[in-house]
Amino acid sequence: MIAGGALVLGGCAVGTGGADDGGAQYDPEAELEGELSVMGFGGVDEVATTRMDLAKEALGDGVDVKVAEGELDLQQFLSAAATGDPPDLIYANRDQLGSLAARGAILPLERCIEGEGIDTGMFVESALAQVTLDGQIYGIPEFNVVQVTMANSDLLDAAGLSLSDVDGSDWEAMTAANEALTKSEGGKLGVIGVDSKLPEFFPLWAKANGVDLISEDGRTAQLDDPKAVEALEWAVGIYDAQGGFGDVKAFRDSADFFGEGNQFATGVLGAMPMEQWYINVLNDVSPDAPVAFDTVKDRQGEPIAFASGSAWAIPAGAANPEAACRWARVMTAVDSWEAAAKARVDLRNEEGKPFTGLLTGNAEADDLIQGMVTSGGEPWDTAVEAMYEANDHTFALPASPADAEFETAMQDAVNSVLSGEAEPADALAQAQETAQKALDEAWQKMGEEGE
Repeated sequence: MIAGGALVLGGCAVGTGGADDGGAQYDPEAELEGELSVMGFGGVDEVATTRMDLAKEALGDGVDVKVAEGELDLQQFLSAAATGDPPDLIYANRDQLGSLAARGAILPLERCIEGEGIDTGMFVESALAQVTLDGQIYGIPEFNVVQVTMANSDLLDAAGLSLSDVDGSDWEAMTAANEALTKSEGGKLGVIGVDSKLPEFFPLWAKANGVDLISEDGRTAQLDDPKAVEALEWAVGIYDAQGGFGDVKAFRDSADFFGEGNQFATGVLGAMPMEQWYINVLNDVSPDAPVAFDTVKDRQGEPIAFASGSAWAIPAGAANPEAACRWARVMTAVDSWEAAAKARVDLRNEEGKPFTGLLTGNAEADDLIQGMVTSGGEPWDTAVEAMYEANDHTFALPASPADAEFETAMQDAVNSVLSGEAEPADALAQAQETAQKALDEAWQKMGEEGE
């Protein structure tokens, strides 16, 4: 809230039916006052707290910042919005923003972006696309999550295999590698050969096979495309060859995933695609484990990664959108990320550990931070290289007004196949029907409200 003025919200945001921010005056030089309530973000480490300190400094002493700790509780947020008392700012998963925008729960950020001088060209393209609905930006991206191939080099060597056999570039080779690496005794799984990481990575395998599960404009589901069906058949087949998904998941869940008894350290997993943050976990708890890293590849042998992450969004009806916008700008600025990375480097140096980088959602910051990475020797230097290469080859599911419904239809289909209740083609045909109906209805409603 700008000092000396009252903010009155009214009217409708185009296509959303929510309150707009027509009364807000965005200006990076303006003196702000009031309260800034933030939901869904906890400053739990030095990367967060360093940037929070800078954001608070930019807001000035006139703004009282209140941050509710913990991940965003969508139901709690929507309930607060329904009663006319939403927070001023939320920190949400990017794949939630399309649905929130469609129901009028968050504001389009054109005025915020222009007024505070946020350069949207600095953001990772797939991250920005994921917060853009019908041509309007609804979120300021923060952090990027990608996958890299992780493998146990000792198990690969013993089986006469290489990383190229398990990086996704050759599905037949990966199927054979899975069978060579899998070990069972008395019908009980002892080593997971390959974990294809379903259901969460189904979009990755579909894209690797040449199909987007939803069209670029977010209007058309493509879940029943033959290439999507083929991808699901193959990825589920990886589990079937090991006794079924239930056996693999039970064995996977029994591992000390975040500790020194993790699957790679104990030699009970051959290979899997996994989010890049796990590189740092492994380096922390099992630096001497026989791990090897590379990008995930599509079937043409090119690097590929399914990007996800978070974003800052301003709720419709926010009492202090000016402060919210400035906070989002400073939290995602290149200088702020540089300061946060320096804090992480200093801490890692104190601990005698390497700094393995950060993926921020800001491409300019990523380039700068990559130059701050400290060597941990092999295989960690190769892991970091793979992470940054993956970050240069990302895709994301585009925003749509039926984000949640599409996600549910897709996940339900994959889970029904994993549980043996349905065949891939049948499950995806049903999901296609459900998802397309939800998309059609949501887009139609948006159009009617925008008239």
